[in-house]
Amino acid sequence: MTSWTNFQSEKLQLRRPGSSIRQNLPLWGTMSAMLRLAILLVLGGLAAAALFPGKPDAASAPIFYRDVLPILQQRCQSCHRPGEIAPMPFVSYEQTRPFAQAIRQAVTSKKMPPWFADPCCGHFANDPSLSPQQIAIITAWAEDGAPAGNPHDAPPPPHWTKGWNISQPDLVLRMPKPVSIPARGAVEYTYEIVPTGFTRDQWVRMSEVRPAAGDHVHHAVVYIRPPHSKWLHDAPVGVPFTASSLTSPEDRRGAEFTTADLLLVYAPGSSPDRWPEGLAKLIPAGSDLVFQMHYTTNGHAATDQTSIGLVLAKQPPRQRVLTLQLNRHGLMIPPHADNFEVEVQGTLPNDCILLSFFPHMHLRGKRFEYNLIRADGSVETLLKVNWNFYWQLSYKLAQPRFLKAGSKLQAIAWYDNSANNPHNPDPNATVVWGEQTWNEMMVGFFDVAVPAAMNKEQFFTRPAAKARP
Repeated sequence: MTSWTNFQSEKLQLRRPGSSIRQNLPLWGTMSAMLRLAILLVLGGLAAAALFPGKPDAASAPIFYRDVLPILQQRCQSCHRPGEIAPMPFVSYEQTRPFAQAIRQAVTSKKMPPWFADPCCGHFANDPSLSPQQIAIITAWAEDGAPAGNPHDAPPPPHWTKGWNISQPDLVLRMPKPVSIPARGAVEYTYEIVPTGFTRDQWVRMSEVRPAAGDHVHHAVVYIRPPHSKWLHDAPVGVPFTASSLTSPEDRRGAEFTTADLLLVYAPGSSPDRWPEGLAKLIPAGSDLVFQMHYTTNGHAATDQTSIGLVLAKQPPRQRVLTLQLNRHGLMIPPHADNFEVEVQGTLPNDCILLSFFPHMHLRGKRFEYNLIRADGSVETLLKVNWNFYWQLSYKLAQPRFLKAGSKLQAIAWYDNSANNPHNPDPNATVVWGEQTWNEMMVGFFDVAVPAAMNKEQFFTRPAAKARP
């Protein structure tokens, strides 16, 4: 490309119409002073525009209704709308305008929308990250004074189900009795058994947990207890209880460990389950749902009565979804360790389709990684997460992966128990597995699809080796 300096000194060939080239003349010397000045102004302006691009003209400058609102609808309003977890809605111009600079800072730093998967590994269907173009639009809009534009340019508002991020539930099951949460102190895991009343098997395509006191819920797990199960056999139904309140030793152990099917795991920021047609989770007829609630205190007493909404499949699916986990109960993190590694792996006993991941740690969590270990020992990283305790997200594969029986999955977690971790309750402590946030956990949940007729026990039964002829 010709540089600006060389462009001025070039000699151009002049040709009269119909004649041959007669000579090379310096074009600059043949022009009048006025014409030379005009060319300088035009070329100088073009060069400045190319080298130092400024703000777009008024017609193309980003405005709220035409340019910014579509981004908010697609990427932000699932949380930033009335009744959801964000502290302010971004639905109207009047609601959004006061936060224009804060929004600009959040999107340019990539703090919002929250997403913690390292782009090195995997593609995920629920990735809300903004494109560079979308970030540039919001930045230019905020820096230009956050103009509104014409309301008639606004896109149609998205259809939101009031109170839900899934379709309108066919059924909502709520804990029958509210749980009182104190203002201060540790709260033991609280359970409540909720009968479904199902007289036939039900397949669940979508589910969403909705706490009534969301700012007190560290996480919730909803288990499926089929009829005739011995798990928590003598525990009360329809009222809150804790492991220490149970009289049966077997039930007390059951409150701390179970192999029951998981319907849904909830933590702040996690996504509801939305399975496509042909995939669903099974709740057998006559089952109960067991809500396991981990409450935290924040200086204000509250009551909670968590609900779960269910969207049922219209017909039996082709495949059943199972939530499985890799965990390491025996972890022990030494004091002041700033990059302590914990690893666990397991072999899949049957073919399945890998659908999604949901890592879980506490305040000392630093990174979490899922790997596929091939037969030759090579490793493929499926997901690498920079951990954020306050945004515990699920990661749904854009392209589900078929995994043959014998495939080995590995989960690795890293912990920062040093004083450099601003969330660390006590860098001098040796940290072990435990329920409370000052303890730690290492759980790598993952969802798989299996044949609809296969339950979890059958999935973990290895096929008998074929006899040789």
